[in-house]
Amino acid sequence: MSIVLVGGHDRMHEAYKGICSKRGHRVKVYTQLPARFDKMIGTPDGIVLFTGTVSHKMMHIAVKEAKRKNIPIVRCHNSSGNSLESILEQFEKELAVASY
Repeated sequence: MSIVLVGGHDRMHEAYKGICSKRGHRVKVYTQLPARFDKMIGTPDGIVLFTGTVSHKMMHIAVKEAKRKNIPIVRCHNSSGNSLESILEQFEKELAVASY
């Protein structure tokens, strides 16, 4: 499963990648707003949005792209590693149900 993670702490960048790869997922992590962010999102299986540590502009772009491309999005105020693991579990359960 491919995931785009928007927000979070800069110092947790590698930890987020490690958590996702440990569970067998590909991930792109954006803690800061890059140029042409809407094009960088691509078409992942899901978007994780850490609302407590993301700019309004970045959040707006991610939500707009998710709606436009029909990508599921999960919002979470807490940007800890444990929060990311529980979100990934939720995504995995939803994909398992959708595949039946």
